[in-house]
Amino acid sequence: MALPCGILLDVKNRPRAVLATACGTHFVHDGFSDILYIFLPLWASEFRLGFAQVGLIRTAYSGGMASFQIPAGLLAERWGERRLLAAGTAVTACGFIAAGMWAGSFASLLGLLLLAGLGSGVQHPLSSSIVSKAYETGARRAALGTYNFSGDLGKIAASAIVAFAATVIGWRATSAAAGVVGILAALAVLLILARLAAGGSAAPEEVRAARGGGNGWGIRDPRGFQALAAIGMIDNATRTGLLTFLPFALIAKGSTVAGVGTALALVFAGGALGKFVCGLVAEKVGVIRTVVLTEAATTVGILAVLAAPLPVALAILLPLGIALNGTSSVLYATVADLVTTDRRSRAYGLYYTLAIGASSSAPTVYGLLSDAVGVTATLVTVALVVLVTIPLCLALRAAIAEPARA
Repeated sequence: MALPCGILLDVKNRPRAVLATACGTHFVHDGFSDILYIFLPLWASEFRLGFAQVGLIRTAYSGGMASFQIPAGLLAERWGERRLLAAGTAVTACGFIAAGMWAGSFASLLGLLLLAGLGSGVQHPLSSSIVSKAYETGARRAALGTYNFSGDLGKIAASAIVAFAATVIGWRATSAAAGVVGILAALAVLLILARLAAGGSAAPEEVRAARGGGNGWGIRDPRGFQALAAIGMIDNATRTGLLTFLPFALIAKGSTVAGVGTALALVFAGGALGKFVCGLVAEKVGVIRTVVLTEAATTVGILAVLAAPLPVALAILLPLGIALNGTSSVLYATVADLVTTDRRSRAYGLYYTLAIGASSSAPTVYGLLSDAVGVTATLVTVALVVLVTIPLCLALRAAIAEPARA
C-alpha cells in the first residue's frame, strides 16, 4: 500500500531508504572518529605531547562518545531518534571546526574533542535502533551488517582525504573543513528521516511501556548479554589501542605522515571488507566460530606487522583490518537477538557504552605503558589481550543457541 500524498516512500522501499540514511550518518561519524589517528602525530609534534597525552586525546573523544550512549537511548524514547541524531552530528561537527580554528594548547584541544565525542555518542545506539525497527520483519542482521560496513567506508575515505589535505593545507584548515561537511550532513539527516517518518517521537503508551516492567534494559538473557558485552569491550579496546599507536610504530619503521594515512586506509579497507565477509562467514559457520577465528587472526596479524619491515607490514595491514573489524559486525547484530524490541534503543545504548567505554580508556592505559616500555612492547600486549575473548565465547554460545554446523 502506498503511503499518503506521495510524501513517504512505498512500504517496500522505505526500509532501504532508512538504511541508506543511517549508513550515511555512520559514514560521517566514523570518518570524524578516525581522522584523529591522522592528526595525533601532528598534534604530538605541535603541542610536544608524550604518549600518555596522545592516548588521553583519544580517550577524551571516545569517553565523550561512551558517556552519552545511554542518555541518547533514553532520550530517544521521548524525543525521537532523528532530532537527537541530527543535533549530535552538528555538535560533533562544531567541535572539529572549533579545534581547527581555536585550539591553542593541549588542554583546549582536549576539551573540544570531548565535546565532539559527546555529540557523536548519539550515532551508534540511535542509528542501530532506527535500522532495527525498519527491518523488524526483514533481513535485520544483513541490514545491520550493511550499516556497520558503511562506517568503514567513511574511515577509508576520510583517512585518505584528510592525510592528503593535512599535508597540503595543514591540520587546522582540514579539521575546520571536515566540520563544515558535518554540519551539512546533520541537516540532511533531519530532513530525510522526517520525510521518511522514521525516528520520530514515541507514542505516549510506548514511553509508558518503556518505563514499566521488570527488566529495565529489555535484556532477555543477562548472562549471554554480559558475555557479549565483555567480548565487545575487549574487541573495541584492542582496535582503538592498536590504531592509536600503529602510526608511531610505522613512523619508526620509516613511514611519512602521508604514508600513515595510506596505511590506515588499508586497515579500514580491510575492516570494511571484514564486516561484509564475516557476516557471510557467521551465517555459514556460526557466530562463535567466526569470533574465535577473527580474534585469533587479529593477534597473529598485529605480531606480524611489528616483526616485518615497512613494505611487508603495509601488505599485512589489509588482512589485519579484515580480522580487526570483522568481529564487531557479528557482535552488533547479536545485540538485537538478546533484547526486547520496545527497549532496543536503551539496550544498544548500554552495549555501546560498555564497548566504547573500554575503547576510550585503552589509549590512556596503553599510552602510559608506551611511555614506560615503548610502543612495540605495548602493541605486543594489545595483541595478546585480545585472546581473552576466546574463553568468553563459551558463555555466549549457550545464549544464542546456534544449531550444529558441519
